[in-house]
Amino acid sequence: MNKGGNILFGLKRKETYVAFMAGKVLPLEMVKDPVFSKKIMGDGFAIEPTNGEVVAPCDGEIVTVFPTGHAYGLREKNGREILIHLGIDTVELKGKGFKPFVTEGQKVKAGDRLAEMDLELVKEAGKFTTSMLLFTTGEQVEVLKENQVVEIKEKAVIQVK
Repeated sequence: MNKGGNILFGLKRKETYVAFMAGKVLPLEMVKDPVFSKKIMGDGFAIEPTNGEVVAPCDGEIVTVFPTGHAYGLREKNGREILIHLGIDTVELKGKGFKPFVTEGQKVKAGDRLAEMDLELVKEAGKFTTSMLLFTTGEQVEVLKENQVVEIKEKAVIQVK
């Protein structure tokens, strides 16, 4: 029933995730940082963003907000943990260009605003804006819209295997 046709049937009983940013979806192997491209921190995908708005990819609880505003940890009810990392080597910006809208312990729904990243400031600082979503609890991910441009909150971007 799910042979290249309507992927929604394949997602019926599984959790769905929305695009956490608007932009081009990339496999992790294409990320210009070996920690991400070699999946050292977990499987997932990346987005080359077209704007700096960041939303929750799923329902869950915020378990980590890095003081620099460049990374966020979420835990789903089923125990899966997700790390959203905005940009590459952006921790070096010490918070410049990042505006968090959530706090640790806060419950969020898919599509709720998490943060904003100033793409121009990040680029001017010589950093890549490529942003990653990683499953840090070992899940394997199938990227359904690889190399496609997606809108923020777009559904069926990935599926957990």
